[in-house]
Amino acid sequence: MSERRFSRPEHFHVAARPTVAEHKAVIASLVGSALPGGSELVPLDEALGRVTAEPVLSPVDLPLFRNSQMDGFAVRAADLAAAPVTLPVAAVVAAAAGEPPVLAPGTAIRIMTGAPVPQGADAIVPIEQVEMRAEAVAFAVPVAAGVFVRERGSDLRAGDQLIPAERRLASRHLAALAAAGIDEVAVRPRIRVAVLTTGSELVDVGAVPRPGEIHDANAVAVAAAVVECGGVVAVRGRARDDRAVFDELLADAVRGADLVITSGGISQGDFEVVRESLLPRGGWVGTIAMQPGGPQALALIDGVPVIGFPGNPVSTQLSFEAFVAPLLREHAGLPTALRARRRLRRSIVSPARRQQLLRARFVGDDEVEPVSGPGSHLVAALAAADAVIVVPAETTELPAAAEVEVWGL
Repeated sequence: MSERRFSRPEHFHVAARPTVAEHKAVIASLVGSALPGGSELVPLDEALGRVTAEPVLSPVDLPLFRNSQMDGFAVRAADLAAAPVTLPVAAVVAAAAGEPPVLAPGTAIRIMTGAPVPQGADAIVPIEQVEMRAEAVAFAVPVAAGVFVRERGSDLRAGDQLIPAERRLASRHLAALAAAGIDEVAVRPRIRVAVLTTGSELVDVGAVPRPGEIHDANAVAVAAAVVECGGVVAVRGRARDDRAVFDELLADAVRGADLVITSGGISQGDFEVVRESLLPRGGWVGTIAMQPGGPQALALIDGVPVIGFPGNPVSTQLSFEAFVAPLLREHAGLPTALRARRRLRRSIVSPARRQQLLRARFVGDDEVEPVSGPGSHLVAALAAADAVIVVPAETTELPAAAEVEVWGL
């Protein structure tokens, strides 16, 4: 693997234990430089949920031609001025290709919804308002010109804006694009993310673990979080606790992605393969003032940011939520996750000098309460949570009813 080195690991952090804000700022700078710009054209059937990069103008009038809004009869309004009146039915026009016959004065043409309005007709009388008589039709009352006729371009004119820029495409937008004959659309490009997990103890989800083995939850969780935030998982891999194996996996990830996210291998113990791989390349591996999620790592390999999270699943997921999710969501044009203030339902205590991220749930309209302790292995508690309580590093306890910062999950 070619290497991009920095003069010292402090390129990323100077403080021995960076604050959450300091670490977040560095990650924002790194990831910001990796986010793809411009736009990409995608087929319409792949555009759902994507965000338009520029306004989309209609190439045609909508509707494309004058057509009937109802099943009924195309008539000349002047022929019904003296109603009641009975007119012969000269033809039937269905919603299909081809030019309809011209409506002769003193006649009516049976017409279906969406069918082209015959030349000469200026109104449609719904079938519910007439009386059929053999090959003729009786009209009880006069009709105004223009009734139930959809004029060409009455919805939108060619050249008018069909979809604005920065609009997340839903099914209704795709319907409008399809109606205008647009089969591809320019959208914001997705960042390509590599998700790498480490640990000889990890096995595939669905495998039967042997003693000492655990399922690789982080591979599933981080990949899902990337997609949820508008990215695409370009590379996915797992390395055992062997630096050579991880180096090879990292080389593939850097070649195939804009951003690499790793989990595990950055603590102070033996067999910490991410630490062993990144430090010689000018990376930073250390601890920030946050719990869970204290161990963190950063590097820039051939211009590709590498963000290293701890291996415990809760630490990994909350680290992603704290540092990466807002950046990816903003780039993808997705709504930002809830950031609000709520009152504590009960008192809490927190360790000194570390920002605490407590799994929690919303209660009523304005309260929140923790759902478990701080353990970074409590994945079921995270699944049961719908919020995170953020306790500042300088705060060691908060009474019930205190107002706290809350993230929505």
